[in-house]
Amino acid sequence: MFNPHPNLSDGVNHNIIQSEIEGGVFLQDLPPSTVLEIRTRNHCYTAVMLGESEALISGHPDFCPQPVLVAIAGSTWGGSMIKQRFVGYGMHLEFHHPEYRTPIITSPVQEIRERLGRETDRTANALLASDEPLFPSC
Repeated sequence: MFNPHPNLSDGVNHNIIQSEIEGGVFLQDLPPSTVLEIRTRNHCYTAVMLGESEALISGHPDFCPQPVLVAIAGSTWGGSMIKQRFVGYGMHLEFHHPEYRTPIITSPVQEIRERLGRETDRTANALLASDEPLFPSC
């Protein structure tokens, strides 16, 4: 059970508790080549996890129409406080794109799915070996 931290505001403690209730994915718990489909309010991203917080991500028509290597910082509640290496429901995914100085922050995450089985292996291997467009929208 979560105990509110006395040095954090009620709002911050509330957000932390809410993220635990709504759930999400801790990236450090995922083996390399895990494929996540992350649907936000505005776009559907596909991320092939490469280890730690590195991923090949695509799904945004401007920032990553093709898979690009990024560092996923974590998720925010729309402010500056981040839950590191976590993709959370209702939160904004934040990742560092090599061509932009500031992080890319998505609209709120609405769905997170992991591709399982042989489809995962084919997807990960295809992405690692190709610069072709990714998938149709998830």
